[in-house]
Amino acid sequence: MRKSILFVLLALVMVSCGSGHDRLLTSATGSIYECLVVGNGNVRESVAQTMGADMYGLPQMESYFTVTQVPTNQFDDFLKSTRNILILDINEHKYTMVKVLKSRDVWSEPQAVIRIQAPSEEALASYWQDNGEAVREWFVREELARQIRFYRANTNKEARAILNKQGYDILIPEDFILVESIKLKVESLEGSDSVDVVWCCNNKGPMRKDVVVYSYPYTAQEQFSNESIIAMRDAVLGQLVSGQVEGSHMGTEHKHFPPVTRSVPALRDSVGGFYAVETRGLWKLLDGEAMGGPFVNLTRLDQVNGRVVTAEAFLFAAGQKKRNATRQLEAILYTLEMPNERQR
Repeated sequence: MRKSILFVLLALVMVSCGSGHDRLLTSATGSIYECLVVGNGNVRESVAQTMGADMYGLPQMESYFTVTQVPTNQFDDFLKSTRNILILDINEHKYTMVKVLKSRDVWSEPQAVIRIQAPSEEALASYWQDNGEAVREWFVREELARQIRFYRANTNKEARAILNKQGYDILIPEDFILVESIKLKVESLEGSDSVDVVWCCNNKGPMRKDVVVYSYPYTAQEQFSNESIIAMRDAVLGQLVSGQVEGSHMGTEHKHFPPVTRSVPALRDSVGGFYAVETRGLWKLLDGEAMGGPFVNLTRLDQVNGRVVTAEAFLFAAGQKKRNATRQLEAILYTLEMPNERQR
């Protein structure tokens, strides 16, 4: 059954204000990382479970998306303004194969919509088993892209000027302050390295948010392995971040939530696309207070200057939900541009 199904991925349907359409879209409703799943049958529950699965790299259980489910006949005009919508369209009379349509700004703005058309519930379930996580990732990256558009308006010009002198750029938000710009000598798995570091943070309100960008000479592909990336982050951040207890320093949690590394594509198609290595996990304070939180690390190769460039964000928010704040920090990392990509 599964082998006989043809999966067709249709091109993105772009509908938005100012694109030549004579209609004005309302503002999308709902909070970030909320998703509405529309459809009938048992497969809707499986889809909702995937979209609402626990997100890795957080100290407490928080889902990828906060999911709401409604049957097709309850999907009215009020719900159509939801920011993220996943529609399960099952009709044996209309469809002979599974088709996936991805759209933006259909009923509101900003909005991301996926409609999965299938001739049967079994066909849709088969598709979802193989592709459900990829669908979820598309919605995640749509949220990240929205956050990046927000950051473009107001950035920390001092921090960006320093990064520009080093040959790359990143959209450090305006409400982050520049903590330090230094050169460190660190010992990594590949030997001794001279590392250029730019450190910014936002310590306003109940959360502390930090972004650290550092670069060092590229010597081997092994520098992009999980082991090497973690060794370098421990070496750099272990020198930068300390607690109130003398000798305490930042490290990485390995026992309960070992850090996970994966290859990821760019969010921006306009620069031809890039591939990077993303590592996420938990940091903790060693030899000191019981402090910790999530971190996300994006590591890329600067081919022009023969450097490895890492942008890392970490969060401290004791007793609070951390998913949305972590994702907002993650979006900053994806604005990292190499010398041959500079646009702003």
